[in-house]
Amino acid sequence: MAWFPVALTLCVILLTIVAIMYFRYPADISLLGGLTILLIYGVFDKTHGLSVKDGLSGFSNPGVLTVAVLFVVADGLQRTGAFAWLGVRLLGVPKGTMSAQIRTMVPTALLSAFLNNTPVVALMMPIISDWSRKHRISVSHLFMPLSYAAILGGMCTLIGTSTTIVLNSKLVENNPDSGLLMFEQAWVGVPCLVLGIAFLVLFTRKLLPERQRAFTANDDPREYTVEMEVDGSSPLVGKSIEEAGLRHLPGMYLMEIDRAGHVIPAVSSESLLQANDHLVFVGIVESVVDLQKIPGLKPATDQLFKLDGPRSQRCLMEAVVSSSYPYLRMSIRESKFRMHYNAAIIAVSRDGVRLPGKIGDIVLQPGDTLLMESSPAFIEQQRNSRHFFLVSEVRDSAPVRHEHAWIARLIMAGFIISASVFGSLGVNDAAFLAALPAALLMIFFRCSRPADARRSIDWNVILVMGAGLGIGEAMKVSKADEFATEMMMKLVSGGNYPMMIAIFVLTILLTNTITAKAAAVLVLPIALAAAKTLDINPQPLIIAVIMGAAGSFATPFGYQTNMMVYGPGGYRSSDYLRLGVPLSIIVGVVTVVVAPLVWPF
Repeated sequence: MAWFPVALTLCVILLTIVAIMYFRYPADISLLGGLTILLIYGVFDKTHGLSVKDGLSGFSNPGVLTVAVLFVVADGLQRTGAFAWLGVRLLGVPKGTMSAQIRTMVPTALLSAFLNNTPVVALMMPIISDWSRKHRISVSHLFMPLSYAAILGGMCTLIGTSTTIVLNSKLVENNPDSGLLMFEQAWVGVPCLVLGIAFLVLFTRKLLPERQRAFTANDDPREYTVEMEVDGSSPLVGKSIEEAGLRHLPGMYLMEIDRAGHVIPAVSSESLLQANDHLVFVGIVESVVDLQKIPGLKPATDQLFKLDGPRSQRCLMEAVVSSSYPYLRMSIRESKFRMHYNAAIIAVSRDGVRLPGKIGDIVLQPGDTLLMESSPAFIEQQRNSRHFFLVSEVRDSAPVRHEHAWIARLIMAGFIISASVFGSLGVNDAAFLAALPAALLMIFFRCSRPADARRSIDWNVILVMGAGLGIGEAMKVSKADEFATEMMMKLVSGGNYPMMIAIFVLTILLTNTITAKAAAVLVLPIALAAAKTLDINPQPLIIAVIMGAAGSFATPFGYQTNMMVYGPGGYRSSDYLRLGVPLSIIVGVVTVVVAPLVWPF
């Protein structure tokens, strides 16, 4: 064995881990830097060095490509609000904190079994936030279980996490007959999910103090009056205000209903909605975005339908009127604002206070904040304009394409069925072959626009996986994987179970410190080499890597969803240790006990 390439490869991996852990460099940049060093060395050492072809093979890996395609599928589901009904239909009315946790975690786990965890948590967070405030339950007792449920649910299927897809692809590459079927992983994942949810329900309140949220929507001083119209074909027609979920909106209240010119003030919860009702809401901008996403509600201003381009290509934005605005002495209607700027004003805020009356009758003053709907081009056109002091897009404010929701659900169902059938027939890369048509159908049926589909791909994730797999190839070429295996066997005194435990522990330690995907692709070569050295079936060790890489519970930095809930939940790093360490032990015990029974050594 040539020692220099082994030492170089292991040093590069160590430097990569240090860069991610201690210097907080992005994982993609750190891994690409390590891969670059190994590729340059490969130019001078053709025998033990990494060739460009092998080093870049990770970027053409079917698993990595499948993850990229699934981002487009998830974008289509999100933009059509295909699962937005979860907030009303499945959450319901909790009897207490434990009931709320169960209602939060079960639908989250079910969704994350078939979708990438990150968009699932992004979808559920605003729903859970509003729901918890409505029922006066601390969001800090719900957000961390939300993230953990997404992780646990992702352990149950082949497509549950992007890491699993990539690792399974490497497993097929190593042995075409050893790939996992769609639900085969559930033998380990479902027990982990059931025991994990039971643990969180029983011990979250005991182990996790109630934290104050880091921020609330009510901290926003800008308040608008917004008029929404009930569409004639809306599912809200005939429902009461309470049944429609319009009574307890966080940061917003229903002030009155204008019904064919007759104003109904002090609206009661039992009032029934009728077609073409105009609902006048008062609240903050974040809640205006939430209103836009309710099926059957649309802004009442007819100016929206006179704008250029389809509404699906627009978004909400805020602009502050400057002293150089050319129409200061004219009402919005007289100034023909829509014609000049191709933007429709939905509401106006002055000194943080709502302005009553019709939008068209308001005479704008310097300092007024306008809430508008227009195309993203407005921002580029007016960013440096003297007419406005500040122009900014309201995050996640693109109108939801509710009319395409049923198409998105059908496409998702077809994807799941296709992946399952292809897998059962022994087709290689079944997930990719099912995901690619699903993504194209999402674009074809306008569930996701081509530009949105391109932006939806998280290139950081793709780069981490591609570069990490390249470094894994370097470990194989330089024999560094065999050296690491020999060292681990000496530490654990050999044996199948001790090696499996060591693989799981190493993976979960790296997962919680340098991110799940980086840990998985670095430990994978060691697991394969260990199976070869011990002359055993590699699948139990692969499952240990999969479960260890998925089990990012003990730190907020190891996985995206943990970071997403960190600030909004008001958590501290120690909170993740309180719940995450016991949860990691549960997953480890289940993996070590069940995996060898399903996939014998």
